[in-house]
Amino acid sequence: MVTLLDLFSENDQIKKWHQSLTDKKRQLILGLSTSTKALAIASSLEKEDKIVLLTSTYGEAEGLVSDFLSILGEELVYPFLVDDSPMVEFLMSSQEKIISRVEALRFLTDSSKKGILVCNIAASRLILPSPNIFKDSIVKITVGEEYDQHELIHQLKEIGYRKVTQVQTQGEFSLRGDILDIFEISQLEPYRIEFFGDEIDGIRTFEVETQLSKENQTELTIFPASDILFREKDYQRGQSTLEKQISKTLSPILKSYLEEILSSFHQKQMHLDSRKFLSLCYDKTWTVFDYIEKDTPIFFDDYQKLMNQYEIFERELAQYFTEELQNGKAVSEMQYFADTEQIYKKQSPVTFFSNLQKGLGNLKFDQIYQFNQYPMQEFFNQFSFLKEEIERYKKMDYTIILQSSNSMGSKTLEDVLEEYQIKLDSRDKSNICKESVNLIEGNLRHGFHFVDEKILLITEHEIFQKKLKRRFRRQHVSNAERLKDYNELEKGDYVVHHIHGIGQYLGIETIEIKGIHRDYVSVQYQNGDQISIPVEQIHLLSKYVSSDGKAPKLNKLNDGHFKKAKQKVKNQVEDIADDLIKLYSERSQLKGFAFSADDDAQHAFDDAFPYIETDDQLRSVEEIKRDMQASQPMDRLLVGDVGFGKTEVAMRAAFKAVNDHKQVVVLVPTTVLAQQHYTNFKERFQNFAVNIDVLSRFRSKKEQTETLEKLKNGQVDILIGTHRVLSKDVVFADLGLMIIDEEQRFGVKHKETLKELKTQVDVLTLTATPIPRTLHMSMLGIRDLSVIETPPTNRYPVQTYVLEKNDSVIRDAVLREMERGGQVYYLYNKVDTIDQKVSELQELIPEASIGYVHGQMSEIKLENTLLDFIEGQYDILVTTTIIETGVDIPNANTLFIENADHMGLSTLYQLRGRVGRSNRIAYAYLMYRPEKSISEVSEKRLEAIKGFTELGSGFKIAMRDLSIRGAGNLLGKSQSGFIDSVGFELYSQLLEEAIAKRNGNANTNTRTKGNAELILQIDAYLPDTYISNQRHKIEIYKKIRQIDNRVNYEELQEELMDRFGEYPDVVAYLLEIGLVKSYLDKVFVQRVERKDNKITVQFENITQRLFLAQDYFKALSATNLKAAIAENKGLMEVVFDVRNKKDYEILEGLLIFGESLLDIKESKEGKFPN
Repeated sequence: MVTLLDLFSENDQIKKWHQSLTDKKRQLILGLSTSTKALAIASSLEKEDKIVLLTSTYGEAEGLVSDFLSILGEELVYPFLVDDSPMVEFLMSSQEKIISRVEALRFLTDSSKKGILVCNIAASRLILPSPNIFKDSIVKITVGEEYDQHELIHQLKEIGYRKVTQVQTQGEFSLRGDILDIFEISQLEPYRIEFFGDEIDGIRTFEVETQLSKENQTELTIFPASDILFREKDYQRGQSTLEKQISKTLSPILKSYLEEILSSFHQKQMHLDSRKFLSLCYDKTWTVFDYIEKDTPIFFDDYQKLMNQYEIFERELAQYFTEELQNGKAVSEMQYFADTEQIYKKQSPVTFFSNLQKGLGNLKFDQIYQFNQYPMQEFFNQFSFLKEEIERYKKMDYTIILQSSNSMGSKTLEDVLEEYQIKLDSRDKSNICKESVNLIEGNLRHGFHFVDEKILLITEHEIFQKKLKRRFRRQHVSNAERLKDYNELEKGDYVVHHIHGIGQYLGIETIEIKGIHRDYVSVQYQNGDQISIPVEQIHLLSKYVSSDGKAPKLNKLNDGHFKKAKQKVKNQVEDIADDLIKLYSERSQLKGFAFSADDDAQHAFDDAFPYIETDDQLRSVEEIKRDMQASQPMDRLLVGDVGFGKTEVAMRAAFKAVNDHKQVVVLVPTTVLAQQHYTNFKERFQNFAVNIDVLSRFRSKKEQTETLEKLKNGQVDILIGTHRVLSKDVVFADLGLMIIDEEQRFGVKHKETLKELKTQVDVLTLTATPIPRTLHMSMLGIRDLSVIETPPTNRYPVQTYVLEKNDSVIRDAVLREMERGGQVYYLYNKVDTIDQKVSELQELIPEASIGYVHGQMSEIKLENTLLDFIEGQYDILVTTTIIETGVDIPNANTLFIENADHMGLSTLYQLRGRVGRSNRIAYAYLMYRPEKSISEVSEKRLEAIKGFTELGSGFKIAMRDLSIRGAGNLLGKSQSGFIDSVGFELYSQLLEEAIAKRNGNANTNTRTKGNAELILQIDAYLPDTYISNQRHKIEIYKKIRQIDNRVNYEELQEELMDRFGEYPDVVAYLLEIGLVKSYLDKVFVQRVERKDNKITVQFENITQRLFLAQDYFKALSATNLKAAIAENKGLMEVVFDVRNKKDYEILEGLLIFGESLLDIKESKEGKFPN
């Protein structure tokens, strides 16, 4: 058996070509295209270690990279790509592309690495640092070696790493004392380097989410995080040139701009526009060709196209440079891109690929190879025709290969072949039998008929017209972190103190009284009044979140207003709790249909999903199926970010219902969505015997009547529709599952109908509205919840650019999107001048067909325009924020947002989620007016969303912007005033308490612990010299408060050592006080106070029923402290004599006392009433 690659390598012409690859020859290969070209190029790696392929455009390169990944795998494919538009690289290059390019340069400079570099024309002209500087910038760190820490930090900044307080993603580092954390750009996990003086004491990987160490390593190689590298002499060269230019320039605008650049060069800092000035700073215009070793074979893909693209790029570059000169952003001596035309012409050895020899001009070739290969015809699901063709070629001794993209696709294809009696001779992942009919797995984009070797490759696309998901090289940019704590406080944030009310957080301050340090949280109230809250009471403080994100009015200290507001909310949430408990109680009494466990058909449906599921998807599917198999009706909410695969989860639930002969209804808020869901469901269920229909106003009266009749007779398994499906004439034969998409977008009347239906059938509700975890808590037991927080694999992040509005950029980006067959959203949020905006765009881009929609249009006109856009009748859709949710147009992959600085962060995020829903790279341009100085808040907001280029930032962004639109909708509009008066966090807590109190199943008369106040006169706090970052301090104080036993205590000790290094005594005492408090809480100690040489431990009243006098004596006998027992105002007190005792002895005595008393309490049966 052989592989597809072997079949190509065996071809006589290819063998001959391989033999002369490194000779100083120019060879021409004619007749190969797309996937055959990729196979031929890949086969040359059997002889060569490195090969370089130059393509005309970014799109061409992407396609070939996808084929190479299928043939060779990730380890051997290195894309080195730059956007085809010259201005893009300067205005808005993305971190992902830079990291990919740096990895490619690393590949070229590492003689031990084997593989193929794919480069487009624009990338070949990119000015780079010299190969020697790149190699010298690689830092190797080894345990036991010595490094000057300051020098190392300087080096990391020089090679493009950014200093942050906590490392989250590639290209970042942070320093805390002797601990250096770094996320090297080529690694999937960050590294923690521990110093002992100047010596490296340890290197280990750590988890981004927990910040805890994982595995020990002996060394770490750190590669540059940027493809712009400056050395001292480069800065000096740049400074000298800029000073000369400034002295002779007459333009005040240009002078100001050059002075700004010069200032950053003086400070040895990268400027955002540094790339433009490389030609003034470097001693030569180095390019990727300078990194390619002599005698490395170079392949030119379609030379005529390359030269055409070079000319296009040159024209666009000249136009852009002229604009820059006019705008005072450049000087004539600058060179933005290298001139590489002569380099192409001098390259040797080189192979040219072309379909025809015509058009290659005066090029002379040493050798020409002509191949006979044709694209594979399409079969359009005509299996009898497929059978005829296979049989015809088999008689001619052809090797016939059917390719499926994955194992389930293979199973589906195998079943179809069996049904049509098409005999398979071999089925294997990659091995092939010659002159036989084979079924393999692969991701080549196109099938082909290779006459020379009698090979026929037929892909799923040619058989079923199924679009193949294009493969990408794995992005090393990590997925966005999961939301850990949206309560992370920043100075200036509004907070709610559960007693004093709404104030403004000013930060943490350390106050020293009589030699004892203590950390306090400072909060400012009305009239500038401030209070300092001990950090032990940090649990009484929460971030203020309103129902609409507006800034609140600060409370006045001690005026009773907040107390009244809180009481009002308490009364209100008790009524809500009653309703919720009643609803839950009714639900738990109901008997529904218990669906069967998964069978072979369900497994087949689940496995037919062509992509890899995320863990969250699988967990959600499991939770939903478990609910469906129970006898009570399901009511589950599935929360997931835009494009995270909620629909697939819903489809599996739908199949489960249909498989048990039940009907399913999918309810969506708009007609357009109904059509889209109908199309998606039809495609996903196409190989299964399931009848799917849609009910919407796009169906004629006759079609609707037919559908209703079939539904009534049980001939429709899944019905998709808008609120039309809630009409009285819609009768189901046997409804088993209702799937509701974005319930909050339905009106009150429809919600009432839904409420009635919900008590009878299983219900799954889908929403993309991010909901805070606190709401999850308060609704626990009322509605089951599944959350999909992780993005799908192999999805490109949306390339997000923040820039001044620029007509050239708009025109250029639209034309590029149209060139690749895509469409564009243009977001313009002013209804009264939207017509004018359409005219402006039409004048700017006459080649484009433009439609527009806004919320004041009639529903029919709006939906018709959207459908026309979906069907490709418009290239550009000018729209208001009406597209924020619920329109899924995979072909629209470029988005412009005008006046983006006026929009909230979560709105920007939802809008950006409209693109990037297919296998193409998507672009989002967030624009602001050129002449306008944007506010600091807007600037931060735009920078934040630019930073969140990764998928999965929805929850994080919504919380960052304090926008919780979902909360108001889920709890009802009437609650927003109550939420605003006390803040969302406290509101949720009060609701949760009310539910627990009202819930008949919860024994509310049980209390397992108290809340001891400890005043010990022991110096215990987190000094700035140990942890300087205030957010980290709050995080650690919260963890100290959560200590519950010795295990937690030791884990926190290890975490502090791991993350921040050796801690001082004051921190050791702080941790031990946390441990002591955890035990004293469990035995209901109310207060511990030290006065002079005595420590009084006062117990709550409850302990009179818990402990006898001998219990206290027994517990005291285990300690090293003298003590007396007394009663004070009906409360038990233990008074310790701590004369001549060290602080650690006191804490140890209190700890042993608490542990011993807890053992006595736990040895007694049952729990004790409060």
